[in-house]
Amino acid sequence: MPLSALTGTKLRDRRLAAGLRQADVAARAGISASYLNLIEHNRRKVTPEVMERLADALQIDRAALVEGREAALVEDLRAAAARNAAQAQPQAAAEVERVEDLVDRFPGWAALLVALDVRGRALERAVEALNDRMTHDPHLSQSLHELLSSLSAVRATAAILAETPDLEPDWAARFHRNLHQDSERLAAGAEALVGFLDAGQGIKEQGIAAPQEEVEDWLRGRSWVIRDVELAAGLEEEIEHLASTAARSLARAHVARARADAAALPEAAFLAALAETGPDPLALAGRLGLSPLVVMRRLAGMPGTSAGLVTCDGSGTLTFRKPATGFPLPRFGAACPLWPLYGALGRPLQPVEARVQMAGQSDRRHRAVAWAETRHPLGPRGPELREAAMLILPDDGAGPVLTIGSSCRICARGDCPARREPSILAAEGVG
Repeated sequence: MPLSALTGTKLRDRRLAAGLRQADVAARAGISASYLNLIEHNRRKVTPEVMERLADALQIDRAALVEGREAALVEDLRAAAARNAAQAQPQAAAEVERVEDLVDRFPGWAALLVALDVRGRALERAVEALNDRMTHDPHLSQSLHELLSSLSAVRATAAILAETPDLEPDWAARFHRNLHQDSERLAAGAEALVGFLDAGQGIKEQGIAAPQEEVEDWLRGRSWVIRDVELAAGLEEEIEHLASTAARSLARAHVARARADAAALPEAAFLAALAETGPDPLALAGRLGLSPLVVMRRLAGMPGTSAGLVTCDGSGTLTFRKPATGFPLPRFGAACPLWPLYGALGRPLQPVEARVQMAGQSDRRHRAVAWAETRHPLGPRGPELREAAMLILPDDGAGPVLTIGSSCRICARGDCPARREPSILAAEGVG
């Protein structure tokens, strides 16, 4: 890391704390006292070689002058500036070359800026999830339909009662009963809708979450890891705590498949091959003589792995979603992050690979590897079933990448040739 603009101030503080004179330190470092004076007052740049001699003269580690919490703040601020460079207006561009000066002079403000950047990224992910849910979630659509139907019934009944003053008592009583029942339906629908939009524990308690979401929440609580010894035990006690019968059925199916994968590729043998080959699912599959789908599932379920995994059936419906850091996955329907997955679905037994980067996250790149297979459970004349999987791995390599967004409505990329609808960010001058 380069030396700070205020490294001289740090040197002076260290010298004074040690009770040493400028002349003594300068003599030990082989420089003049006047040169050291200029360095300590940040009026002269210091080379790494001179800094090494000064650190030796003060009997301190050079890293103490340029690393530590300040270095982490500098790197975090640089990353934040790079992420926001594509979205910032020219007059709002950060002076990256002066970031060290900022950290040295105002470390508290620098830490606050980093914290705000982290919070902003978390809010962006929340907006992406809510946008996806509001746009595609069939449960939300059904709740809104029920709400509007009840509201229309209440309005129609109230209009009849208001416009017919001489209504027969029996008919009036019937309409009042209808009004009461529809009002209760309306209230219940509103409560269900609020509960559905609430992402907290209330969703699980009311049984509103989809079965797949329940299973994914269960696996997320386990950090997406099920060890081979746990698979042998069956995990039935944990599965019984899931709220719905459908979720328990899906969880048992997931455990059964994971047990079959573990039998085909035991953990010890897989870790040994992984250490030699690296996290390349296609290379591992070729070496082990197994389906890439099995290897992908094992990779995504290993302890400490940062790999994400998404799978779908022949209809394109997502059947499993383990997100990777910085790579949000849509909850329903198609989206740009799934292009490699659907590309493989249309070309079984042909690998599809892509180096991708989410729009607005220039500091994080991923390598997506997708593979699809077919099977005929009812024989050659029966229906063909397809399954595709996409493994998402961190990628630190250099070179061209494909910039993608999680959804057109909240994508900051303005030059995308595949855009289907305008972005809501365009109104703010972004994209």
